[in-house]
Amino acid sequence: MPQIHELSGVEQAAAVRRGELRSIDLVEHYLTRIAAHSDTVGAFVTVTPDAAREQARVLDEVPFASRERRHPGPLYGVPVAIKDLTLTAGVRTTFGSAAFVDHVPSVDADVVRLLRAAGTVSLGKTTAAELGCALYTEGEVAPPARNPWDLTCTAGGSSGGAAAAVAAGLVPFAQGSDGGGSNRIPAALCGLVGYKPTRGLVSGGPLGAGGFGLPSHGPIARTVTDAAALLDAMAVPVPGEPYLPPAAPPGTPLAAGDHLAAGGYLAAARAADPGRLRIGRFTTPMLADEPVHPDCLAAVDTAAALLADAGHDVVEVPAPLGPQLWPLFETIWYVLALSPVPPQRQAQLLPLTRLLRERGQAISAATLVTTLSELQVQVRRAMHAVAGLDLLLCPTLSRPQAPVGWFTETGDPAEDFDRQRRFSPYCAVFNVTGQPSVSVPVADSAAGQPVGVLLTGQAGADATVLAAAAQLEQRAGRTGRHPEIWWADGSATVKASEPQRAGGAATSRTSDIR
Repeated sequence: MPQIHELSGVEQAAAVRRGELRSIDLVEHYLTRIAAHSDTVGAFVTVTPDAAREQARVLDEVPFASRERRHPGPLYGVPVAIKDLTLTAGVRTTFGSAAFVDHVPSVDADVVRLLRAAGTVSLGKTTAAELGCALYTEGEVAPPARNPWDLTCTAGGSSGGAAAAVAAGLVPFAQGSDGGGSNRIPAALCGLVGYKPTRGLVSGGPLGAGGFGLPSHGPIARTVTDAAALLDAMAVPVPGEPYLPPAAPPGTPLAAGDHLAAGGYLAAARAADPGRLRIGRFTTPMLADEPVHPDCLAAVDTAAALLADAGHDVVEVPAPLGPQLWPLFETIWYVLALSPVPPQRQAQLLPLTRLLRERGQAISAATLVTTLSELQVQVRRAMHAVAGLDLLLCPTLSRPQAPVGWFTETGDPAEDFDRQRRFSPYCAVFNVTGQPSVSVPVADSAAGQPVGVLLTGQAGADATVLAAAAQLEQRAGRTGRHPEIWWADGSATVKASEPQRAGGAATSRTSDIR
């Protein structure tokens, strides 16, 4: 029998529904792998084994006839991980910072509550860049997030721990957040699917003011179908959000606890049939005048050929925005770094964070308002330019990898920040526009490391983006590829015993730890 982590998250849930596995089997398997490999790849900052076991046992005790009513959807009993920037009631949330090393929130983020309502089981908190400020994850509260494909390289950020955990087989999928590429950058580096939803699709509550519309919670997964299933669980409308959600595809739950019909984003991904699309392809960097690595250009060539072969019209187009956007974006990024930090703890912040906050404090209200107005002018122009296109195709990054410590090696936080801009000159544009955007692995670099491309759709067209991403994923044929650590010792193989009977309680099982 395959090891549990060889199954996708959706497959694991199906095994639970069939009575072949229990939620506690999944939890124990992944806890064993976390204990063996988390520090190696810098995946988790906080692990919650007791809470996970208890939640799994409660789920396993629910009679089969009651499960769909109490926890609708295709993720029942499957473990997940929560990014350390995301509030979790009663569970330490450090925001990736030594300044918050002992911080324990009293409330859950809406997305945490919704994932629990879908029947997922949190195993803990994944490492994140300090206050979400960087595209790498190298802080002082946990080991650096390393790329499971090459431990000398970064897993990216700010959702670096989430990507490291998924790629190493420590969790089937993970919640992340993306304010400037923070899901898509780690996904591209680690050979995963990283998704940023349309602005307003996923609640950012219950606290916070919306970050000027830049950040959004989203999934990091090994497959597009797993990402879509996780998105279905997250994309439940919540009253009071500052941005109205787009219309949902058929079958998407309208409230937490609603039954998920045979539809939603998972159905779109499973069908992998977006219809014939007009796809605009470009490779010109948008936020920096930066040479693009040949491996990243080749990945776009590969994706374009695969999409054209699927029947789509792939046409060369100019980049919708250019380097003139950068001064506007960086102004907003400086202001976003001004998260409340106790004065007595500000000295514990990393040099980059301190620099961004210093620059943010120097920005006047008038400058901020003017910047936001000019950003909207730029967005309007860009949306008019791409109005006749269903999707945009471009590189995710300007180069395939970066070594751990490369961004900070000069000791100058200003140089660190500029290197980040040049390394990722594409992703943040689509946080500004609010469009749905996904990184999909399609090729290998000359060094054998995964390389992703971005597919970006029209606002609200998340189902189309996911269907096209699934189609591209199928044609690229890379879902069975894993880094060496995937096969390392410290994993569990569950022996299936008597299937659970419909309507009955969970039966006992045994696990072998190899």
